[in-house]
Amino acid sequence: MAILITFLLGIGNFALHRAVMDSGHPIVGRMPWIVHSLGGRFTLVVEFALLLGALLFASEGNVGGPIAYVVYSMLNSFSAWLILTDRV
Repeated sequence: MAILITFLLGIGNFALHRAVMDSGHPIVGRMPWIVHSLGGRFTLVVEFALLLGALLFASEGNVGGPIAYVVYSMLNSFSAWLILTDRV
């Protein structure tokens, strides 16, 4: 069950990430060069690495990884909401 929830959260995080990167918000343009390297794909690779780590923890029965990923997803959702609704 933890693997499924973590995977679904990962899909949501990828969607939010892409929405923020495509939003054209000025804060995205002021990010360091590493964010824009590889055509913006570098941050997607980092996002994938976080999801993979959480899924590996879940597959081993360790709940620390999925719990950390849930907290990360909540913070990610909140920051995406702030950016996409122009509250920042």
